[in-house]
Amino acid sequence: MKKLYRSTADRWITGICGGIGEYFEIDPNIIRVIWVVITAITGFIPGIVAYILLWIILPQHGQVRPAEATRGT
Repeated sequence: MKKLYRSTADRWITGICGGIGEYFEIDPNIIRVIWVVITAITGFIPGIVAYILLWIILPQHGQVRPAEATRGT
């Protein structure tokens, strides 16, 4: 099953757009352009807040959350 992670290989700031691009198998630059356009249209604050929330919520690729680590044992 595919999971959404922040990218460690294709990142400009935190790897959010790179991770979304990897998940949907789309060029991350397209995701970045879409993100900037939507953020500009909505008045910047909602897009910036969403980006910060995703930065907090999404783990980096390769990191394991505690719940996932206990499931394997």
